[in-house]
Amino acid sequence: MKIYGIIPSRYGSSRFPGKPLAVLAGKPLVAWVVEAVSKAKGLDEILVATDDERIAGAVREYGGVAVMTPSDLPSGTDRIACAAREFLGRDFDDDDILVNIQGDEPLIDPALIEALVARLKNDEKWAMATAVTPIKSVEDLRAKTVVKVVLDNDDGALYFSRSPIPCDRDSEPDLSSGLYVRHLGIYAYRGLFLKKYVSESPCVLEQTEKLEQLRALWMGAKIAVVRTDDEGVGVDTPEDAERVAKILENRCARVCCNQA
Repeated sequence: MKIYGIIPSRYGSSRFPGKPLAVLAGKPLVAWVVEAVSKAKGLDEILVATDDERIAGAVREYGGVAVMTPSDLPSGTDRIACAAREFLGRDFDDDDILVNIQGDEPLIDPALIEALVARLKNDEKWAMATAVTPIKSVEDLRAKTVVKVVLDNDDGALYFSRSPIPCDRDSEPDLSSGLYVRHLGIYAYRGLFLKKYVSESPCVLEQTEKLEQLRALWMGAKIAVVRTDDEGVGVDTPEDAERVAKILENRCARVCCNQA
C-alpha cells in the first residue's frame, strides 16, 4: 500500500486566472499548499497535478513534484487518477490510498489529511472519505454555494446537497443540534474504487447538483466522513489572497521569533 497526496492545480479560473501562481508572502500559492501538505504524516508521495507548464515550473522551483495532465479532464478526481498513473508509469494499486487536496488551501491542517487516511486504513467498508464542519449561520445553511451533508449514525454520508438538509418540517433549524454540517472539498479514495469511479459517466444527481461526490453514492459506495471544527481558508479571489498572505506573513514572523 502507498499513500499519495495529490493536489490538482489548474491555471484557468473564472474569478482568479493564474491563481496557483499568485505570490503570497514571497511564494506562489501552489508552493504554500505543497509545504502544508508535506507536514502530514504518512504520505509516501506528494504530487501536483497540473495542465500548465508555468505551474509545474513553480512547483519544481520549490522542490515539489509536478505531473502534467490534460486540460480537458472533467473533474479534479479524474485529474488525480491521471496524475498518479503518469507518475507511476502504470496503474496505481487497488489498496493504495489517494488523497485529493484542494490546490487553493495553503492553510490546510495536516492532521485532517491524516484523519481521512486513517478512516480508510481502519475500516475496509469505506470506499472513500471526506470532511465536514459545523454550519454556524442560517445564511450558510440556505446558500447554494455551501454544500450540506446528511450523515448516518456511523458518520457515513447519506446525501450531499446545495439545499438546506435535513429539512426541519415544523420549526426553524437548530444549528446547535449537530445535524447541520457543511462539506469541505477534500477526499481520500481507495485505489480500487477510484478506478471504478473514473470509469463511470456522471450520473443525473451529479449533473443536477453539480457535485461529483454524488456519483460515488449513486454507485453504491460508502463514504466516511471526518468531522473538524476547522473551516479552512481557501483562496478564490484576489481579496482572499491578500487576506491569506497576511496570515502566512504573521505565521512566518512567529516562527522567526521562536528561532531567534
